[in-house]
Amino acid sequence: MEAVHHHWMEETFLLAEEALKLGEVPVGCAFVYKDQIIATGKNEVNETKNACRHAEIVAIDKVLNWCDERGDKSEDVFRESALYVTVEPCIMCAGALRQIGVSLVVYGCKNDRFGGCGSIISVHQAELPTLGQSFHCIGGVMTDRAVQLLKDFYKGENPNCPESKRKIKSE
Repeated sequence: MEAVHHHWMEETFLLAEEALKLGEVPVGCAFVYKDQIIATGKNEVNETKNACRHAEIVAIDKVLNWCDERGDKSEDVFRESALYVTVEPCIMCAGALRQIGVSLVVYGCKNDRFGGCGSIISVHQAELPTLGQSFHCIGGVMTDRAVQLLKDFYKGENPNCPESKRKIKSE
């Protein structure tokens, strides 16, 4: 099973690397349904100037479009899909993933600041029936690679950061 997770995670890292090149926080993800990728996402927050355009949300929108084009019920597709993502989903994304009914999330490294799958709060399994069914998480798949991408991003400065929030770097 671990080899399967590594296979799909490789795909997410390509997306995270694309995001990094575009000046986005390097997070990539893929929805896998019936052993094929049906939708991918990478962070688009800086590009769109929309703080909600996390990789998972972008991919959810693509799955909804995929289902519409095929005439499939999105509830069924999400329930039978797994999401692979380089970084633990944040609280917002974990809530969205729970609402759409995904059953499995596999992620690379923990999100120690905003993690919604156990690092900060366990949205994925909290006793919140109005949020929908809980989902299973497998973390720590290719952690070192995910952490290195984040380090590469945070070495630089976010060009979209407001001037008042920029870090002063020593020369």
